Amino acid sequence: MRSPITFLLIFSIIILAVDFYSYRGIKKLTAHFFTHHRRIVFFLFWSLPVMLISALIIFSLFNRSINPADYMPYFHIVSGGFILFYLPKLVFILFNFADDIILMVKKIVNTYKKPAVQTDPANSMTRKQFLNKLGIIIAAVPFASALYGITWGRFDFIVRKHKLYFKNLPAEFNGLRVVQFSDFHIGSFSHYTDEVKRAIDLINEQRPDLLLFTGDIVNNVADELERYMPILQNLEAGIGKYSVLGNHDYADYVRWYTDQQKQENMIRLRQMQDELGLQLLLNDSQKIFYKDNFIELLGVENWGLPPFPQYGDLEKTRRNVDKNAFKILMSHDPTHFAEQVKGTDIDLTLSGHTHGAQFGIEIPGWRWSPVDMRYTYWGGLYKVSEQYVNVNTGLGFIGFPGRVGMPPEITLFELYSGEEQA
Repeated sequence: MRSPITFLLIFSIIILAVDFYSYRGIKKLTAHFFTHHRRIVFFLFWSLPVMLISALIIFSLFNRSINPADYMPYFHIVSGGFILFYLPKLVFILFNFADDIILMVKKIVNTYKKPAVQTDPANSMTRKQFLNKLGIIIAAVPFASALYGITWGRFDFIVRKHKLYFKNLPAEFNGLRVVQFSDFHIGSFSHYTDEVKRAIDLINEQRPDLLLFTGDIVNNVADELERYMPILQNLEAGIGKYSVLGNHDYADYVRWYTDQQKQENMIRLRQMQDELGLQLLLNDSQKIFYKDNFIELLGVENWGLPPFPQYGDLEKTRRNVDKNAFKILMSHDPTHFAEQVKGTDIDLTLSGHTHGAQFGIEIPGWRWSPVDMRYTYWGGLYKVSEQYVNVNTGLGFIGFPGRVGMPPEITLFELYSGEEQA
């Protein structure tokens, strides 16, 4: 395993290589500037990587002294800065590279040609600068998008609504309102308690009969929930509130000094969910009764393909389930549906986990995210034969402190008995 010093050295070299190559393009654009203006550009350009690399070094060296509950907001300051400024630089250097390729080809061609007639230097310089100017303009798009995602996009909560019809849903449950939310990653919200309250209010506005949370309530440790408990205790549901664990809830991404500390953290997380009125289903099921009839609600522990853990046990989860009943399964990772749930008698599976990569494009009738390359079911509602799976792309954020084209979401299902109406 590489040491932190080795990682920092390699990462810094890569970043500085990007900066040096980017600055070559900037020099082409500022060649006609006055000397003192070029000095200002030089200072502004290089002050940014110095600050970001310094912040990364300080964070890496002292992150063990940061309370794990407060870790992610500090990480987001660094990660947000790098994404905000280096994604545009990567776009810019593509154009700078294209310019260099063209110049190299011209030099090769010119070695076998007679000297060309000299053109006006001003026009020649304009042609040289064209690709770099175009690169600057196009690089502004990811910069503006990332800036929007960090400042507004991560709190642009939406509600996605679906009406679903099932032949085996008891008539007593006709019109059942099921609200799903997922991937809160509550520790990422830092001091934005008003935004957390706004999300909770929006959930309650949907008037859920069943409120289902499909995992990753925290980033790493139970203490992240502490300051938000009074807000989260306002969650309301007519019949009941249930939850499952996501991969982050197991605290596998934290360095623990002893196994006992990790176990105590898990015990505390379960206690806090209980205090919130969220009944955890850990490879278990619950009959939901209403008007002398019932449906089955199943909750499996996290099950994903490596490197994600496989704590889930679907057979154990189904052991007390009535095989003739209508079934809803909560399973954090949608890979579980693709690998084990598809083809079973489970009617509706609710998942999360993917976040839709917190980046995507959505227009009427079409939705895309780069996470599509990894997950068959990554965002939204899918019908597979007679089964449905919904992948909620989450309320929170992690890694990149923003959302671009993939807003934080709440899902409302209205369930009906019988055939879908035309």
